Amino acid sequence: MNKNRAIDPIGRLMGLRYKSHPWHGVDIGNDAPNTLVCFIEVVPTDTVKYEIDKATGYLKIDRPQKYSNIIPALYGFIPQTHCGQRLATITNECLDRIDIIGDNDPLDICVLTEKEISHGNLLVKAKPIGGFRMIDRNEADDKIIAVLLDDAVYGDYNDISDVPPAVITRLKHYFLTYKDMPGEKRGCEIPIVYGKDEAHRVIQATILDYKKHIDELLFG
Repeated sequence: MNKNRAIDPIGRLMGLRYKSHPWHGVDIGNDAPNTLVCFIEVVPTDTVKYEIDKATGYLKIDRPQKYSNIIPALYGFIPQTHCGQRLATITNECLDRIDIIGDNDPLDICVLTEKEISHGNLLVKAKPIGGFRMIDRNEADDKIIAVLLDDAVYGDYNDISDVPPAVITRLKHYFLTYKDMPGEKRGCEIPIVYGKDEAHRVIQATILDYKKHIDELLFG
């Protein structure tokens, strides 16, 4: 039985009749963190920032993009993950800090592909190859970088070092500016870009954080 599954048999049966919640009701797969299923919220052609409504599981409009920057990849999150205490501990240790906390959201992921995908609100299979250790004020807000499984251009990439530097620069620029509002700087930073092994460690930590989060919700 898949250890990542957080829903009971009745919940799985209900999923045959009702739409599963993308955060809680989607199985990330038996091979995680090597390959996994992720949920895509935003694609490069979107001029509006969409994100999951945590209560209902439906996509909602977060905000129109205030500037001309666009996400240069598919962008979403990894189901059944939670950026909590374990991720915060890893981040504090790596940066020699003690003040960073998790942002209490699912773990974000960018998926590189040569295909033009016209809309979000879909599931894709991806292979994590690295990530950004991003800090938003004092919150850990890591971005996992992955490639679409079997993608014709990116599919053979196995580590972030395989990605052209210009692509990494574009991704970093987007994440360092996409939360800025006119006349206001958000103050995001990306002090570390890490490879596949660290990405796997981050994913595994957030899977455990998710299980703890669900236990606390169910049992107090």
